[in-house]
Amino acid sequence: MSLDRAPDHVKLAVDLIELLETNEIPTDVAVEALRLVLKDFENKLSATE
Repeated sequence: MSLDRAPDHVKLAVDLIELLETNEIPTDVAVEALRLVLKDFENKLSATE
């Protein structure tokens, strides 16, 4: 499957991985940051339901 034809969430995930790796963010720091981001967006999603 070409990335051009991938779902938007897959494209975003690839972009985020590339951003973190390009900036040489340590894995543990990236994981903790992503946990915070996920929690924030889950809260936003719950608020809109």
